[in-house]
Amino acid sequence: MMMDALNWKILKCLQENARQSNVAIGKKVGVSSPAVSERIKKMEDAGIIQGYKTSVSPLDVGYQLKALITLRAFMGMLKPFLEKVKSYDEVLNCYRITGNENIVMEVVFKNQKHLESFIDQLIVYGETKTQIVLSHVVKYNEVKPLK
Repeated sequence: MMMDALNWKILKCLQENARQSNVAIGKKVGVSSPAVSERIKKMEDAGIIQGYKTSVSPLDVGYQLKALITLRAFMGMLKPFLEKVKSYDEVLNCYRITGNENIVMEVVFKNQKHLESFIDQLIVYGETKTQIVLSHVVKYNEVKPLK
């Protein structure tokens, strides 16, 4: 699908606030609500817009720790891990990466004991490294047009 300037403007509005109405978006970008709706539908159908979700603060719902954990999988353990990681409630995001490690995960924990227990589950799959997140510097930065 071709992303023209109008589609980028609509996408920018949605990334700022996906709950705003098509009427409000239309007023901001200078087209009618039906035109906005049609373009959004086309971007959804093309897979450009992949979904809508609610952002939840882990700290405000009781989690005390957020961490980034990398895993360097043991020989033959990467594929089993890739299936198992989908079942961990603690994992917010998981990426397969290049470099010395195979995996990086963003995870949340109730406390230090919970973190220790989680790492104990991971060590059967490989060597881990854990970094505790102190603060979020850039959060949900919008995707911008290619230059």
